Amino acid sequence: MAAAIVNEHLPTPLTATSEQPPLFDGTTRLYIAYTCPFAQRVWIFRNYKGLHDKIKLVPIDLQNRPAWYKEKVYHENKVPSLEHNGKVIGESLDLIKYVDSNFEGPSLPYPNDPSKKEFAEELITYSDTFNKIVFASFKGDTVKEAGPAFDHLENALHKFKDGPFFLGHELSLVEIIYIPFVEKFQAFLSGVWNYDITAGRPKLTKWIEEVNKIDAYKPTKRDPKLTVEYYSAIFLAKH
Repeated sequence: MAAAIVNEHLPTPLTATSEQPPLFDGTTRLYIAYTCPFAQRVWIFRNYKGLHDKIKLVPIDLQNRPAWYKEKVYHENKVPSLEHNGKVIGESLDLIKYVDSNFEGPSLPYPNDPSKKEFAEELITYSDTFNKIVFASFKGDTVKEAGPAFDHLENALHKFKDGPFFLGHELSLVEIIYIPFVEKFQAFLSGVWNYDITAGRPKLTKWIEEVNKIDAYKPTKRDPKLTVEYYSAIFLAKH
């Protein structure tokens, strides 16, 4: 059971001219970017566990990021990263495991059914391939190249008939891994190529509808117009 709904004020992203927050002052900070789907994974999970008061959001403007972030906070210079107990760690899937192990709050249901457990692991492994296929398509024959990746999700959603999610009736880690990317890909493909990823994919359509109802996810959603603007600047800019 997910934590109760919290209406949270979202801070303004820090830029190159912003002062660095205190480091290792006892506050746990999750450094994110509102535009970053990897960071969004951890943000959703933090919300799911009801850790709004325990883990402070610190958004970074990736297009104008402060030098102190790389120099003093996280040398990888990426988001997400988590400042906790005198150290800073990164990588979205590692952070989800870390937050689950080190903080109170509900955990995502883990399947007891061996077939669901194996399928979850397959989907988590495939997520990198899915992202790479769709990102690469932005530079090529986009609709033709991206289509099979969404077909893969549609077929995966046919596996278990007992609910709208990848593993059936229960929300799982698989949803949190995929939805930040599906959300942004859907907005960009629709806004630029007029390509509807849900057309002819009823299971994917239902999955998106159900995930959109999840309280932990709702505040992390990006305005589709902003996603189109941001992705256009990155992937369609003339160099």
